[in-house]
Amino acid sequence: MDAFTAGLLQRIEATQSDLSKARETGDDHLADVEQAELEDLQRLAAEHGVPVEHGVSVEHGVSVTAA
Repeated sequence: MDAFTAGLLQRIEATQSDLSKARETGDDHLADVEQAELEDLQRLAAEHGVPVEHGVSVEHGVSVTAA
């Protein structure tokens, strides 16, 4: 795995964690920011052919987990 792929997957994982924490604490604004970041990272992964596994998310029914 190259550095770009590893870094991207690490950012996705961290963003998922931050999103979950924001939702657990009821910080709707931060949750919106983290959700947008996660969607941007998912798009970036798709554009660069980085495989990600889809699972169940807290809000939208889809999240990304490193494959």
